[in-house]
Amino acid sequence: MPKVVHAACPHDCPDACGVLITVDDGKAVKIQGDQRHPMTRGFLCAKVTKYIDRVYAPDRLLYPMKRRANAPKGPGKPGPEAFERISWDEAIELVTSKLAATAKEFGPESILPYSYGGTLGQLNNASMDQRFFHRLGASQLNRTICATAGADALVSVLGKKLGTEPEQFAKSKYIIAWGANVHGNNVHLWPFIEEARRNGAKLVVIDPYRTRTAKCADWYIQINPGTDVALALCMMRVIISEKLHDADYVMKHTHGFDELRARVMEDAYSPDNVSRLTGIPAADIIKLAREYATTKPAAIRLNYGVQRSQNGGMAVRAITMLPCITGSWKDLGGGLQLSTSGAFPFDKDSLTRPDLMLKSPLRRAARIINMSELGRVLLNTTDPPVKAVFVYNSNPAAVAPNHNDVVKGFLRPDLFTVVHEQMFTDTTDFADVILPATTFFEHKELQGSYGHYYLQISNQAIAPLGEAKSNVEMFQLLALKMGFDQGPDGDPCFRQTVDEMIDGALKTSNPWFDGITRERLEAEPQVRMNFSSSTKHEGDPDADAHSLPFRPFADGQFYTANKKAALYNEDIKAMGLDPVASFVAPTESRHSKAAEKFPLELLGRKADNHLNSTFCNIPTHQKMEESHLLEISRADAAKRNIADGDQVRVFNSRGEILLKARVDGAVREGVVASRLNWPSLTPGNQQRNINVLTAENLTEIGAGATFYSCLVEVEKV
Repeated sequence: MPKVVHAACPHDCPDACGVLITVDDGKAVKIQGDQRHPMTRGFLCAKVTKYIDRVYAPDRLLYPMKRRANAPKGPGKPGPEAFERISWDEAIELVTSKLAATAKEFGPESILPYSYGGTLGQLNNASMDQRFFHRLGASQLNRTICATAGADALVSVLGKKLGTEPEQFAKSKYIIAWGANVHGNNVHLWPFIEEARRNGAKLVVIDPYRTRTAKCADWYIQINPGTDVALALCMMRVIISEKLHDADYVMKHTHGFDELRARVMEDAYSPDNVSRLTGIPAADIIKLAREYATTKPAAIRLNYGVQRSQNGGMAVRAITMLPCITGSWKDLGGGLQLSTSGAFPFDKDSLTRPDLMLKSPLRRAARIINMSELGRVLLNTTDPPVKAVFVYNSNPAAVAPNHNDVVKGFLRPDLFTVVHEQMFTDTTDFADVILPATTFFEHKELQGSYGHYYLQISNQAIAPLGEAKSNVEMFQLLALKMGFDQGPDGDPCFRQTVDEMIDGALKTSNPWFDGITRERLEAEPQVRMNFSSSTKHEGDPDADAHSLPFRPFADGQFYTANKKAALYNEDIKAMGLDPVASFVAPTESRHSKAAEKFPLELLGRKADNHLNSTFCNIPTHQKMEESHLLEISRADAAKRNIADGDQVRVFNSRGEILLKARVDGAVREGVVASRLNWPSLTPGNQQRNINVLTAENLTEIGAGATFYSCLVEVEKV
């Protein structure tokens, strides 16, 4: 008899959908969106709709494997043929003995865990794995590759990662999608935007690339890459000089307005100067500022593409200030959303146990290595050098910047590499040991979100395929084999069950968790965070505060030291940066000297129908995505005698790749774009992707990756 199991999509997406999985005779036969979930509302994105194809893919990794004695590592080497199947007992013995020997000879910090957002479930993203590495004394990983610049910048203004509820966008009258391809990678926000438009709202899209969302906009504003901070500051100049700001809200609930006013009144941020930087006509900048400030309510959906430039932190700081000076946080349907993850104050220490580092051989906190500099790190530029890498929840041979150095590092003969994965990937090409991982169909999980305010339990729908194990179970086996539960430094946390770990994560004093228990989550498909202590009753004493709209900063009460939005921030000043915000051209931009040799700005975009590097190898997803293209403007193509369909060489001082030219209107003159894919899938056996072109330069705030500050030249082959 078929049964339906409620789960939650754990992939790196703000929507965190409620999912219904139909299981018949132990096999998943159908997946659909949960109609009861207020955000999912019964439909799934094109990626996850086909998730069963991933679960039962013919190249699923189902058993532990070790590399054959004479099988060389490296890109293009035979995948499965290079490995032999082993038992889990042998795999655990091999991995633990090698890690113990490496720690003894070179010190435990010579071991580097490498993971990111392959799953955002609380347990399988960061719990038993970090307990294991903390107790081992391994290097800590600063997980910066995606969002730290934007996250740290958002917090530098608001104090916490909170924002406008997606449901409230339906009440908006003016919506700016700023670097946000809502239609492509936040699709469950789209129905609320469409509802607002049916009621007269205007959708404005600001993006250097004509995305799906830009094509649907009422007004598309094409901006030069890396100039968003200048546009935001100029908008505030217009708003303040024309007295369109909310003086009362600013006075009561912001700090540093005088300094902000002085900054935006500088000549650098006049409409004419900013027009030259951004490529947007000065009249349009003025119009945008006036419309945004005078149309109530107005909401901004800001996404993380903006902060992948070298000045991306300042861009997010400046954009985040806009609703603070217009007071749109007061309005139902106003404000801004970048991330809502601050609404889920899990007990992270309970999950990850950083105190275990004091029980490691180091007896102190281990060093921190920035994942965005993996190539540099693997090429023996650290002390001690990295001698072992444990990869899970990531595919660094595809996603890490400066791909050529990453590959050189993984090819070091003295490097021991373990990869816990669901599929053979570009990273497993370098593995000594591969361990099979479960999908979210095959384990239980606790799921928050960074795009809405609903908490969920994701229930296990089917038994693990083959001998696949979750991150939690796999790291638990490693910890027990190494005796981390034994002796004077032993800790029983390594024997905790999944349910006990969930209980620990939920056991906090934060009132937003009041009334939310594992038992309740197991009984209800999703539970909204309890904002009753933070939500006004709008003058209705009988209103149910649990269901009222959550407007985090309607009355100020920002999560900063003085409870005010930090338009001026001393902590930013202490970093040697402008405490307000300012435009500094990236070292690789059309405004830099490097553009004399490499004049085109490259947008290394994420594909609409893949999720970073996930789904790239699934045939049904490949059919939806035209890959291996270089999108170039007609003007730039004509200068180089390039026609649509020509093979082109895209290159800079770091590397080169051959792609097919697509001459169209998606990018403006001076900009080219290409989409991330697996190196092994690039035509011509090139074994590389666009990350051969990207650098390991870091953002000024958050030390994040700068994928969108990248200069190249293009020539016809």
